[in-house]
Amino acid sequence: MACFFRRKIAAELAKTLQQSEDALLPALTAVPVFKKQQSADFKLSLGALRINGILPSSGDIQLQTENLAAQLKPDSVVEDISVGPGLINFKVNRSLLAEKLLEPFGKGEGFNFGLNSELFDTLKRGTTLVEFSSPNIAKKFHAGHLRSTIIGNFIANLKQSLGNNVIRMNYLGDWGMQFGLLGAGFNSFGSMEKLKENPLQHLFEVYVQANEEAEHSEDMKHAAKDFFRQLEQHESQAMSLWQQFREITVKEYQHIYKRLGIHFDVYSGESFYQVQTQEVVRELQSRCLLKISPKGTGVVDLSPNEDMSNICTLLRSDGTTLYITRDIAAAISRKEKYCFDEMIYVTDKSQEYHFNQLFQILLTMGHIWGERCRHVSFGLVQGMKTRTGEVVFLEDVLDEAQARMLHNMNQSNTTKELEDPKDTAEKVGISALIVQDFKGHLQSGYKFDWDRMLQAQGDTGVFLQYTHARLCSLLRRNEGVEGATFNPSCLCEQTGITILQHLLRYDEVLYQSNQDLQPKHLVNFLLKLCHFIASAHRELPVKGSPPEVAQARLRLFGGACSVLASGMRILGITPVQKM
Repeated sequence: MACFFRRKIAAELAKTLQQSEDALLPALTAVPVFKKQQSADFKLSLGALRINGILPSSGDIQLQTENLAAQLKPDSVVEDISVGPGLINFKVNRSLLAEKLLEPFGKGEGFNFGLNSELFDTLKRGTTLVEFSSPNIAKKFHAGHLRSTIIGNFIANLKQSLGNNVIRMNYLGDWGMQFGLLGAGFNSFGSMEKLKENPLQHLFEVYVQANEEAEHSEDMKHAAKDFFRQLEQHESQAMSLWQQFREITVKEYQHIYKRLGIHFDVYSGESFYQVQTQEVVRELQSRCLLKISPKGTGVVDLSPNEDMSNICTLLRSDGTTLYITRDIAAAISRKEKYCFDEMIYVTDKSQEYHFNQLFQILLTMGHIWGERCRHVSFGLVQGMKTRTGEVVFLEDVLDEAQARMLHNMNQSNTTKELEDPKDTAEKVGISALIVQDFKGHLQSGYKFDWDRMLQAQGDTGVFLQYTHARLCSLLRRNEGVEGATFNPSCLCEQTGITILQHLLRYDEVLYQSNQDLQPKHLVNFLLKLCHFIASAHRELPVKGSPPEVAQARLRLFGGACSVLASGMRILGITPVQKM
């Protein structure tokens, strides 16, 4: 694996520079590869050594590079050492490269490939709580929640694969005045029969009707306030109806999450923290942190000079709490209950200011773990439409992705006989949605494009799935070939070496993804791997090759397939075996 070579090169450098291996490892990285272009395998950045104080920061960096390179000698691991601008390049023995990288796949340990790297030794593994998706109760799952759902799932998968204990939390919008309106509306226009037939559609219609009524009816406004007052006072009839709405909605959401291949460990919600919210208010008052503004609202002053130039409102003038008050209570309660080491919130970038204030208030209250809370924000998606027009609900998007993909598969000459074509189309369609979403920086919005998203050629989720299915087919057709002794020297063609060189970067890509929580690094790595696999599939036939060559090539394709599947699963994509 990559760590074997990094360690060997670092050990030789450590002797020459009289430094520890660990101090040198961060400056040593795998070289990105390009199709049919020979390159070194690792590079040492002299700039990084200077920044870390290992080399003097003054003087001609190129002269330092050449002097250090002159002191290093090729050996049984490194067969060539060359100099670039501020870099020393290392080319490792080709046979050893194939042997060490593909060894785990022969032992059935390929699922762990890249995850035991020394790069992760510095990471603080512990409990990570990820709050994501978080739709509103009694409303259909809006397509706008798709990004939070799939991004949060990616972060949870990544953290778990790197050895963290992950708690996946769905923090439902299940409290507030809108439930007063919904409850009052249901009492006026609701039907238990319709609620059983099509629960969320009926609640949506009731809410819209109640909203329209409240615009010109004081009676409806009064009824809504009265219903929410009953909820806050836990009156049994109002609570029973609210509980019913909540249970129905969670059940409906779980159906969609199952389609997306996503699960949650905890379904939480604003309603859970009513008692704790009052405790937060009392604590802020006792610490003299809660002040009364000229408008009569309860505020916390977050300005550095305490001149009220940056305030955060926690109480309305009538004493009722706000969303941020409940978020403070929720954060404190979660820390007590789950003892998390980090907590990550995944919402769109319009909430950046809200989370900055939340983390600042936690620190002001003396909760130093507030520094380990993080907001991962994202931009909006434009133009998400189905054939019937504007999309409102996520289920419409999933149905459309499945239908379009099924149509494309039926039109294709290469489509195999499938046991469940609809299920395959669903998985491939969801892959296409995820890859289109993850290719760029999360902060950027993007223009939704059905046709481009579902293309089999080009950098799409369909291309990832097609490549994986093609490799699975190759492995199935050549069962038994793997029984021969693996001879790594048979993998001498540049097309195969390119795949091996690319695999050297897998742990670095996961490390980078963990640093900034951006899925684009992994997506682009996997898409590039697929392009390299396509070239190798054409140029390195298994069938008809001498047994040793066939076996070596099959080990290469098996290893590439395993890494591709592993990376896809971290992204939240279920790899298909046939398509």
